[in-house]
Amino acid sequence: MTNLEIGLWSFPLLLLLIFLRLPIGLAMLLCGLGGSWIVFGNVTPVLAKLKNETYSTFSGYSLSIIPLFLLMGQFATLGGMSRALFKAAETWMGHRRGGVAMAAVGACAGFGAICGSSLATAATMSQVALPELRRYGYSGALATGTLAAGGTLGILIPPSVILVIYAILTEQNIAKLFVAALVPGVLAAVGYMLAISIYVRLWPDSAGTRERAPYSERMRALLDVWPVLIVFLAVVGGIYLGVFTPTEGAAVGAAGTGLIALINGGLTRETFVESILATATATAMIFFIVLGAGFYNSFLALAQVPQQMAAFVSEQGYSPWMVLTLILLLYLVFGCVMDSLSMILLTIPIFFPIVTVLDFGLGAEEFAIWFGILVLIVVEVGLITPPVGMNLFVLNSMARDTPISATYRGVLPFVMSDILRVALLTLFPAISLFMLRWLY
Repeated sequence: MTNLEIGLWSFPLLLLLIFLRLPIGLAMLLCGLGGSWIVFGNVTPVLAKLKNETYSTFSGYSLSIIPLFLLMGQFATLGGMSRALFKAAETWMGHRRGGVAMAAVGACAGFGAICGSSLATAATMSQVALPELRRYGYSGALATGTLAAGGTLGILIPPSVILVIYAILTEQNIAKLFVAALVPGVLAAVGYMLAISIYVRLWPDSAGTRERAPYSERMRALLDVWPVLIVFLAVVGGIYLGVFTPTEGAAVGAAGTGLIALINGGLTRETFVESILATATATAMIFFIVLGAGFYNSFLALAQVPQQMAAFVSEQGYSPWMVLTLILLLYLVFGCVMDSLSMILLTIPIFFPIVTVLDFGLGAEEFAIWFGILVLIVVEVGLITPPVGMNLFVLNSMARDTPISATYRGVLPFVMSDILRVALLTLFPAISLFMLRWLY
């Protein structure tokens, strides 16, 4: 068996280990170490790589941004920012048809701007918005579908942990990726609100109404969200303008949200320790997956799998757009059975060399950023695609009176909105790139 065949056979073995419920990071680590042992024919270089790869992976400065963004999300929850965001959006939009659901989407977008995690956004906003949606007569399908879709904005609107990982894998500028993701993130929120508007007109009984809030209440609610605006402008604005690096911005954001939580009374000695432990646990999980992916991808490079696949695609003369479409469709399929981080770490080292040899009429950096935004959006769709979308199970576990089948039905309009957005951003790269070109 050639090295290439060994590399190709590792894919079904890896999927088998994942389906057997082995942790994804451990499955990739075992496949990477075992495959490298077979290719080298000797365990000595594998053991040497185990030492060197571990150090080189975790000594990178860029990875330090991840625990800081996760800690920022923990402090934002303690500071009551999720509740303030939803209350403000609800007072301004709640009286419209489907307005409370639209307010939930708006609040998810705002919280995603200071969180960076989809599952955390979905779980946190569900605690705040789900009781209100049920109180105003929203069906279980629409309520859970809305919050599952809204949670995906956590990884799309900057800052985003997934974008940081993509930037590290493809050696791109994190700040430029954050700039390019802003407009698609806003489009996602608008698209979800349009989906809600169409849904409640087709099924009027799925949503109740809320009385119109007086303007005095609206202004008070707006004043309550000023900390969110300050943190967002300080972190994202500072990164965009080059005042500080993304890692420094994450540190500023964590300190700012921690101070706000302290002032609001949500940050005590006990909750501070809980936040640190939760951040450490999530960081350890992410870093272990990064380590496993590093070993597995090194094995694939050793077996010449990415290089051979890129050469094969180039020799076949396939249209670049056809190849891109097939890759995006594969991400939709993978999204049904894998989490977003694992998908990015597993596939980018294989797909990125393939697409970089194709001509899309863009420069190398612009193409890498545009492709990253497309991948991020399709990964986001995978989080709400039945039957194994991660956000769907998070929401269903919090709304136990709603059958999972109802959640599947409720999320379909949002999946359709996402697919239309992917098509739009694929056909018109300038939508993702115009802010990048303007600022840089």
